[in-house]
Parts: sequence; structure tokens; C-alpha cells
Amino acid sequence: MTKKINLYFNLEDVSQIAIGAFALAVPISFSEEAWKIGETLPIFNLMILVFLSFGFLSFYAYENVFQANIQKRFLVFVFRVFIAYLITVFVVAMILLAIDKFPILDNSFIAIKRMIVIAMPASMGAIIVDSFDKE
Repeated sequence: MTKKINLYFNLEDVSQIAIGAFALAVPISFSEEAWKIGETLPIFNLMILVFLSFGFLSFYAYENVFQANIQKRFLVFVFRVFIAYLITVFVVAMILLAIDKFPILDNSFIAIKRMIVIAMPASMGAIIVDSFDKE
């Protein structure tokens, strides 16, 4: 029996990633601790958070979404990890904007830092929900 290889990224995938990110981003976005961490965390630590996000996204996607089989679809794997993070960042930005904690026009640096802090755990929710009903 041959297994069909999914090379597509469709609206269902986008919705799963967005819902997963939303599920974890909402409670964290309403946390004053997350806002303050976003204001005070040094750039080096923010880069560590981004690295951890991509690392865990890659590891989970490799093992669960792609079932450790990316030889013929490495670019699809890389695309899925990056798009999951980008969708997560967008969802987090929209939540922070909705609760008036995303000062992108007044203080872009703090807005981006808050987004990165909250996107780290939210990205895990995104990739976990994305793995539902795969292959």
C-alpha cells in the first residue's frame, strides 16, 4: 500500500495553525507578566526565544506532521515551519492590538518584543493543532 504524500498547504492548514496559535496566545496575551517581559527582555534573550520557537516547531513537525519523512519534501517541511511561525506572529499581533497592548506606532520595539514573547508558546499550539488529521 502506497501512502499519498501531501505537498499542499491549504486553507484548512491555515485555519488549524491560526486556531492553535489563538488558543494559547489568548490567555498569555492577557497577562501583565507577558507585557512586562516583552518590555524588559534583552535582545539576546528574545533571539533565544525565536530559536526555541523554530527548534520546537521543527522538531514537532518533523516527528508528528511529517512522521520523520522529509527526504522528498524538505522544502515543504521548511515552508510549513516558517508559515506556522508567521501565522502565529500575526495572530498574536492581532490579539495584542485588540487589547491595546501592541503599540506598533508609538513604540514598535516593545510591540515586536511582546509579540515574540507570546509567539513562543503560541507557536506550539499552532503546530500541534496543525498536526491533527495529517497523513
